[in-house]
Amino acid sequence: MKFINYLESIAGVSIYGLGSLLIFSVLFLGILVWTFKADKKLIEEISRIPLDNNNPTHS
Repeated sequence: MKFINYLESIAGVSIYGLGSLLIFSVLFLGILVWTFKADKKLIEEISRIPLDNNNPTHS
């Protein structure tokens, strides 16, 4: 029996696909809004983290 046959036997399984699409869309839009509204100095500071050799958290 194929996996799709198991999914078809579950009542209301279509709501999971819709729910996951809704969650993804909300998170994507939230990150997109944060990207455009974030302070440019914060973005520059975050972008320099991988290049910072004076980071005391790494041993």
